[in-house]
Amino acid sequence: MDVLYEELENALGYRFQDRTLLVRAITRLAAAKEEGLGDGSTMDALATLGDAALDVVVLEYLLGRGVETKGELSLAKVNLVNMTVLRRLAESFDLQQYVKWGKGESGQKIWQSGRVLAECMEAICGAAYLDGGSAAVLGILVHLGFFP
Repeated sequence: MDVLYEELENALGYRFQDRTLLVRAITRLAAAKEEGLGDGSTMDALATLGDAALDVVVLEYLLGRGVETKGELSLAKVNLVNMTVLRRLAESFDLQQYVKWGKGESGQKIWQSGRVLAECMEAICGAAYLDGGSAAVLGILVHLGFFP
């Protein structure tokens, strides 16, 4: 299993200091229930945090590139941080192969749904934020070619 995490870290361009955060970020609720794990072992809370962390990191990035007006910032952020973009980002390194899916999810290939992989990407960003702050999230985004 460690090889799988190393592969994922290589794909992300980030090494987790606390790998339990990475494990949690790729564990779906259905898989956790099937394995008898508690809710605190799933990606759900990390996805919520990751959503907020992405907003902050992207806004900091845009401000650093001279985007100053509220309208420009809002439009640029909406164009960058949305389910379609995050899903494509996750697909760019086959995130679905690293996620611990529940049996039903796996059988249905639920990751083909629009928002599921985007949420997984948010969870990764939430875990990275807890592990290394906004610099970790920015590093992942830059490594994956998120910014135009």
